[in-house]
This record gives sequence, C-alpha cells and structure tokens, in this order.
Amino acid sequence: MQSKANTVQEYLDELPEERKVPVSRLRETILANLPAGYEEGMGYGMISYVVPHSLYTPGYHCNPKLPLPCISIGAQKNFIAMHHMGLYASPALLEWFTNEYPKHSKQKLDMGKGCIRFKKPDQIPYALIGELIQKVPVKKWIEQYEEAFRKGKK
Repeated sequence: MQSKANTVQEYLDELPEERKVPVSRLRETILANLPAGYEEGMGYGMISYVVPHSLYTPGYHCNPKLPLPCISIGAQKNFIAMHHMGLYASPALLEWFTNEYPKHSKQKLDMGKGCIRFKKPDQIPYALIGELIQKVPVKKWIEQYEEAFRKGKK
C-alpha cells in the first residue's frame, strides 16, 4: 500500500483517521531521537529518513540517484510498518532489539528482515523505538551499509 503523496504532510493527511495518531506519534518519536545528518522526506511511498547525497555521495546502490535510506514508516492495510535497514545490516543491533522488545511490549515481535509490523497501534513501544533510532548515527549507518554491501558483492 504505497502512497503517491509528495510530502510528509500530504501522507499524514491522507491516512485513515485510526492511523493518523499512531503514525504521527511514531514520526514524532523518530524526529525527537534522530541523530544529526538524516533528512526526512518521502521514499517508496512512505515517510523516510535518509542520508542525503551531501553526506554520502554514492547514494543507494539500488538506485544511486536516491539518497541512502535508513528508516521508513508507513500505514499498511493491517498494520503500521517501520523499516529499519540498520536492523537488517547489523546482527548486533538486531540482537539488542529482539532482546529488548519483550521488555517494552506485551505483543509478540512481528518482524521480517528489517521490517517491524505493529498490528495493534495502541501498543507501539515508542520508548524502545526512540532508543533504537539513537543507536545509529549517520557515520555508523554508512559504515554498516558499506560493510553489508561489500559482503553482498563478494
């Protein structure tokens, strides 16, 4: 369920009423904890947080014209999704997150490689998300990304 919105505000405005508050709160949590250097915008039909070309000129290997993505959030039909590429690229970060999650939520962690699905929006662990966001400054994300990408090229 990708949006065609061009701006974050357009995206938020088009959300169904029951999704506006949790997605907005998730966005606020990310913005309050986002390390310096990331930029907010739209990517792949979701609200995204990226490393701009001014800080990482190669861009995203899948499409170098795009900035390097790190985090995206979006409302899907049956859940709210948060994609965090750092969880996919860093086994240590993933281990930390999966160990911490049960301390912050009664819901079982529903997760793919780097996608966390929140089926009960009233039970999103915002404090934990804030901690997660703080753990990946831009420089660290670029290092993790390059390391993961080099491994994939071998």
